Formats: sequence, structure tokens, C-alpha cells
Amino acid sequence: MKKENESPKCRKLLETGRNLFWKHGFRRVSVDEICREAEVSKMTFYRCFENKIDLAKKIYTKIVNQGIIKFNAIMAEDIPSAEKLKRIITLKMEGTDEISREFITDFYTSNDTGLKSFVEELTRESWDEVINRFRIAQEKGWFRKDFKPEFLLYITQHLIPMVTDENLLSLYDSPQDLIMEFANFFTYGIAPHE
Repeated sequence: MKKENESPKCRKLLETGRNLFWKHGFRRVSVDEICREAEVSKMTFYRCFENKIDLAKKIYTKIVNQGIIKFNAIMAEDIPSAEKLKRIITLKMEGTDEISREFITDFYTSNDTGLKSFVEELTRESWDEVINRFRIAQEKGWFRKDFKPEFLLYITQHLIPMVTDENLLSLYDSPQDLIMEFANFFTYGIAPHE
């Protein structure tokens, strides 16, 4: 936010923006609509954020940071590896809940808004944290020693064209179902699991 102002109105705009972006994507949602839904004036909006792109970046950053905190808490718990993976999958599922096809397309393929490069950079930074945690887990014997955590980063970067492919998306009820298919596949393969 412009002045790092975390006022209740700015928080309301963040929450409302997230809900609208998740449901309709970035492009379709206007600043007017966000303000109307949040019951906040446009003047207040522009006190909190430079523009809609700034709002979207703040929302995405907040969600990623909260996810990393939760991920680190799971990795720090003294529980079996299978339970850690199950909780990580659940965390991923909760983080992608209610994401629309429009959101996926707007955030992961739109070069003109600057969101794609922003998302890629933030994803790279968060994956550095994940990779470091996985290395610690390997040292503790929670994950295979021969597993290369960087492999996950590489795969994730190459999943974006698949996640935005309409033919593949049409096989699933929602983008979340497709994202969870990937997460489950890389965690469990095709073996049955709870």
C-alpha cells in the first residue's frame, strides 16, 4: 500500500479485491466495482493503492506470504512425512479455493499488466524458501536423499501453460480441481491415497 497503511478500509479493499479477482479474474473487475462491493470511496482506494494492478500485487503478495508461514509451520511440526505432505496438499487446496478460469488466465498469461512477471518473480522467491525447507527435511530423513527439490520448481514453471489450457481445464469442474490433480500426482503418483 502506498504508505503501508493497514487501515480497516484498506484491509476491506484487499479482501474484496481478492474475492472479486478470484471469482471474475483481474481484467473484468473494475476499481468502481471493488469500491462499491467494499463500501469504500474511490478516494480511499487511491489513498491505499496506486491502481488496480497495485492492489492485485498486494493481494497476491499477502496470500503468498501467508502460505509460506503456514508451510513453514507444517515443516517444523514433529509429524511423519506422509502427514506433512497431506497437510501441504490441504494448504494448497485451501489456497486455491474458488479460483476462476479467468483468474488463472489473467494472472498467469497477461503480459501487458505486468502481473505475469510479478507472479513469476514472487513464485521464484517463495520456491527458494520451499526448496530450502525440503533440503532441511532431507537432512532430517523426512524425504528421500536422492530427491532434487529444484525439480519441483522446474515442473511448476512448466505447468502454467497446462493450467491455462482450455482443453485440459474442460476435464475438471474447476481450476482448483486441476491444480489439486497436479499436487496429488506429484505427491502420490497414481497410487490411491486418502
